[in-house]
Amino acid sequence: MTSPELIAIAIAIAACCWDVATSRIPNALTLSAAALAIVFHAFAPAGGGAWFPLVGLAAGLAVFFPMFALRAMGAGDVKLMAALGAWIGWKSIVFVALYGSLAGGVLALVVGLRRRYLRQAFSNLKLLATYWWVEGVKPLPALTLEAKNGVRLPYALAIAAGLAVTVWQR
Repeated sequence: MTSPELIAIAIAIAACCWDVATSRIPNALTLSAAALAIVFHAFAPAGGGAWFPLVGLAAGLAVFFPMFALRAMGAGDVKLMAALGAWIGWKSIVFVALYGSLAGGVLALVVGLRRRYLRQAFSNLKLLATYWWVEGVKPLPALTLEAKNGVRLPYALAIAAGLAVTVWQR
């Protein structure tokens, strides 16, 4: 395991602690982590060069930005992906997104079952699909994070799981 991977794991663990406790991932964590990744990769002998963290950061932003634009995911989750991408690179962050999405689905099922919300969640998915079919793909106000009538997931847990699988597979 490389130093950037270890640092990314530490960042993900810190984000999980904050997300579980407060339903937020602080900018101080994500923005400073991204800035440190840029400095590390540009100047450290073990770094990937100046472009490595910038491309990774952009990829990390890009993979979950559509969910943020639809108001289905918080900005902290997107910024966490960008910070992790700056540390581990664009190829790895794509796998983190893939495995993290699978973990997020499992997390959603577990939370839905535990809070007796699963039937409502599937009803919401049907409503959203119908809305998108009729209106086009855009946020449905009743189902956005701002509506506060649904169950919020600490998605940093899913991202951390995706990171763990990605690092483990190397």
